[in-house]
Amino acid sequence: HVQLVESGGGSVQAGESLRLTCVASGAAVSSYCMGWFRQAPGKEREGVSWIAGSSRNDHAGPVKGRFTISRDNAKATLYLQMENLKPEDTAMNYCAAGGMGSCLFRKPSDFTYWGQGTQVTVS
Repeated sequence: HVQLVESGGGSVQAGESLRLTCVASGAAVSSYCMGWFRQAPGKEREGVSWIAGSSRNDHAGPVKGRFTISRDNAKATLYLQMENLKPEDTAMNYCAAGGMGSCLFRKPSDFTYWGQGTQVTVS
């Protein structure tokens, strides 16, 4: 059973940066697909960024060019570097892990393990 704990959220001004961190425990996650999702009030949870293995990654259109996902398998840690934040990035952000197949369709329902979330607010 995998436990995921996010940190790094906060309140920032538009144009500023944040780095989210997700620490995994309970199982080796180096072979898992991992991703970041976010959910704004009144909206459905949406995918932001995904990473399979150590370097195969992709980002959703609204964040492409501004966000970068990475992982350190030795530390069982997932990161999301967020640059040039915009008010529309305001959301609760969640770390998720699943089997490698999760990175194929990348829907929330494809991921098995979830963190508790960390809030990002951009004004």
